[in-house]
This record gives sequence, C-alpha cells and structure tokens, in this order.
Amino acid sequence: MAKGRRSRRLRMGVIAMTSVSSPSIIRWVARIWSLASIAFVLAFLIGEGLSDGSRGPNVAEAVGLALFPLGVGVGLVIAWRWEILGGALAIGCLIAFYLWLLIIDGKLPRGPYFLLVAAPGILFIIHRFLSRGH
Repeated sequence: MAKGRRSRRLRMGVIAMTSVSSPSIIRWVARIWSLASIAFVLAFLIGEGLSDGSRGPNVAEAVGLALFPLGVGVGLVIAWRWEILGGALAIGCLIAFYLWLLIIDGKLPRGPYFLLVAAPGILFIIHRFLSRGH
C-alpha cells in the first residue's frame, strides 16, 4: 500500500514539474507575437521600399517612422533579454507616436492596428512582474 501511494505521489510530482506556468506561457506568447509583429511591419517596409516612389520621408514622417515602427520594433527585440526595458521602450514609442500624430494631424489613427503590433511590449512587462516571485 505504501508503494502505491509513493508511486502516485511520484507521478503527481512529474505532472506538476512538467506543467507550464502562466508566466512562461505569457513570455512565449509575447515572443511569438513580437516576431509576428516585426515580420508584419518588415513586410510593409520592404513592400514600400520596392515601390516606384523616389521621394523620401519629410521631417514629420521621419519622426513618426523613428517612433513607429523603428522604436517599437527595437523595444520588442530588446524585450527578449530585458523585458521591462524593452516593453517600456515599445509602449513608450507607441504613446509618443500617437502624440506625434495628434500634434501633426490633429487626430489619432483609426483602428487597433498600431496597438496590436506593440501589444507584446505589455505582455513582456506583465511576464516580468508575474515571474518576480519565482
């Protein structure tokens, strides 16, 4: 009988050790989503670079491009190693991008698309705070 309990406890321990924790799931969702976001933005940039337009961005457009996608993308890459720093950079650049558009155009972009690209930054920060206790 003692052997049966011991065997059951051992199996429960193996199951507990192999289960994935919530912070780990959040980390991998953030990483995969960040790769998808960067690939999505790169596809647009490459497509735009291959277009026939010879005119480069003006100063206002260059500032906007420095914030989004460049600043957000750099933040998402940094977040793979330093989650809070990279996540804060990505979210900070997104907020600055929205403020820049509000100043330049007097309106915010419609739709959730910019938010969806930068959302992994929030997940990286959440992961870091959840994993502090472990």
